[in-house]
Amino acid sequence: MADEAVVVEEGAGAAQSPLVAVTFQRNVHRKEKYLEAEPKALGITQIGLSAFQITCEAVFLAKDLTQRESDIPFFISSLLVVIAGSVAVAAQNLHLPTLRACLGMQIVACVASAFNVILVLIKMEDPGSFCWHYYYDNFTLHYGETCRKIESTHSHFYAESVVIQVALMAISVTLAIYCCKVINCCAPAPKMPVITVQVPPAQQ
Repeated sequence: MADEAVVVEEGAGAAQSPLVAVTFQRNVHRKEKYLEAEPKALGITQIGLSAFQITCEAVFLAKDLTQRESDIPFFISSLLVVIAGSVAVAAQNLHLPTLRACLGMQIVACVASAFNVILVLIKMEDPGSFCWHYYYDNFTLHYGETCRKIESTHSHFYAESVVIQVALMAISVTLAIYCCKVINCCAPAPKMPVITVQVPPAQQ
């Protein structure tokens, strides 16, 4: 009977402390997933392309080759994309409030880029008649050729602007997706299985 009691006690101990235990824990390194998006490269790309667009549009505005009414919203939207790129670079420190700010700014940048695409398409369809008006007033072939070159440059520039704005929109969506994965705004944090192996005590 004593031997049977010992067997029962050992069985109960084994049931309470199994040799292999599987638990599910949150991944403490999940913030590092944001770095997989290469935020520094994408953020600098956002800043560079937006600065290029602002500079070119400012040159057009200085030469009276575009309308001021549509340029002011374009400048504001492009500045928002520049700010979003700066926040994306700053979020490399993986500080949670900065990552949340990055997500918000990337959503704003995506909307701003879509808005700029619409503005650029409107400008592409309306090259302006000021140059041809001057040409018809002077009846000079030289001005007619100049106007044709201006129109060609105008259409090529805005076609390029559409491509750049679509690229900026894609960058914003990519960074926003990675921010969502890190801060778990759309789904609960994923848990990783952790296997614990317990070594039985050595018998003496």
